[in-house]
Amino acid sequence: MGRIILHIDMDCFFAAVEARDNPEYKGKPLIVGADPKEGKGRGVVATCSYEARKFGIHSAMPISQAYKLCPHAIFVRPNYFKYAEVSKNVMNILKTYSPAFQQMGSDEAYLELTEICSNFKEARKITENIKDVIYDSEGITCSIGCAPTKTLAKISSDHNKPNGITIVESENIKSFLENMDIIRIPGIGKKTKKYYNEKGIKVIGDFIKIPLPRMIELFGKSGKWIWEIVNGLDDRPVQEFREDRKSISRERTFLEDTDDFKLILTTFEEINKKIHKPIIKHNIFYKTITLKIRFQGFITFTRSKSLLIPIQNEKKTLEIILELYKEFSKGKRKIRLIGIKLSNLDTKIKFKQRNLLNFLTVP
Repeated sequence: MGRIILHIDMDCFFAAVEARDNPEYKGKPLIVGADPKEGKGRGVVATCSYEARKFGIHSAMPISQAYKLCPHAIFVRPNYFKYAEVSKNVMNILKTYSPAFQQMGSDEAYLELTEICSNFKEARKITENIKDVIYDSEGITCSIGCAPTKTLAKISSDHNKPNGITIVESENIKSFLENMDIIRIPGIGKKTKKYYNEKGIKVIGDFIKIPLPRMIELFGKSGKWIWEIVNGLDDRPVQEFREDRKSISRERTFLEDTDDFKLILTTFEEINKKIHKPIIKHNIFYKTITLKIRFQGFITFTRSKSLLIPIQNEKKTLEIILELYKEFSKGKRKIRLIGIKLSNLDTKIKFKQRNLLNFLTVP
């Protein structure tokens, strides 16, 4: 039968929590993010309701642009402490269903039911129960995909949103995928989509028709990865953080190349906060902090700073990132992408060093 994997994705998580606590928001365009200041605000959209998405609004969009698209929307500043509490409650619920659990951010997770269910019919019953328990406990909905691989489960969870369940068994993989836009494959964005389109590949079914040797010949390693996904052969395990992991990183591509420092700073803060969630959760320390920056024309640079003693300090990391960024801040080039990577990880430290030695750099 193969594996049975669930991907659970909370529907418009932040917006759903706000609508739960403010019933007057339900059914209306709701945007959680920075203050729009009547179209002059800085910062970005954290998330938005499905009613707001109908106006073309999406997460990471500049808040000023969101205001222009839907000035009559309800704009709410994020309450991350509240969202963290709801997220913790949801994840604790999910952990009770299987020891094979993997949290992905605050609003999504994987569960493996291979050792618990003998078939997908049994898995559906568990999936329905998960949805009911989360709604009864937290008052918000989720969408769940169930499939033989992690990637297919993730694609499935997005197929019937909001509040949906999509089951994809092994024999139905190709028929499920064949007419989908290739952008549904994780890792294929707008730029790479154009590249594949130019080669005559527009839907996932076009990939399915190409044998593996030809995929490798045409697209190298990415061709092999795509071939494995569309043929249901992605064998990545469902597991929490691995102690042998070498680094943790996050990147953000701007919708439009920018030299707006306030937007860049806000994005650094958001990336830094997100990257520290697994760091704190798994009590990980790091010695090397790396800035990645990509300008117009895909010109990319990295700059790193290493410490003598591992730290776990969100504020200090941001200070170092901004220090590394100074080298690039004086030019007039617009930025396409920024990223933060933490490496030289250590999970065996038993104490937190609190003196100046934490911040000494390697000569």
